Amino acid sequence: MKNISILSLFAILTILSCDPNRVYEKNTKIPDGVWHRDNIVRFELLVEDTLGSHNLYVNVRNASLYPMRNLYLFITTTAPSGHAVRDTVEVILADDRGKWLGSGLGDIWDLQQLYKENVRFAQRGKYIFEFEQAMRTKKLPFILDVGLRVEKVD
Repeated sequence: MKNISILSLFAILTILSCDPNRVYEKNTKIPDGVWHRDNIVRFELLVEDTLGSHNLYVNVRNASLYPMRNLYLFITTTAPSGHAVRDTVEVILADDRGKWLGSGLGDIWDLQQLYKENVRFAQRGKYIFEFEQAMRTKKLPFILDVGLRVEKVD
């Protein structure tokens, strides 16, 4: 029994150590694969490091039936002080010919796009990132998950 626990702990540490630059990554499932405009996806990041630089990424999982080649997002970032900044971000999901970008398995596609580069967080504490779909339709079909990844810059 003790050997199984040690092996399990070793396996977990091995998996976690494979991505040493990752500070935070969370993906949120979109209910029924239809992203309603009023469904704001929220991520909370506890920041301790105010000296290092970080890259921020947007993760999107879509089905191949998604009818457009891009996805516009409003991303609101709220610092621990309460100061908020709202950005409009375009995520390119397919090239001009309609070929899906990122990696795919069957009809599901995963894409990670750089959102902000070399960010230094000014304060320690909880940062809130809110993702809102900003397309011209109230119900956006075939968006399955959206996520945020933060990683340290070497």
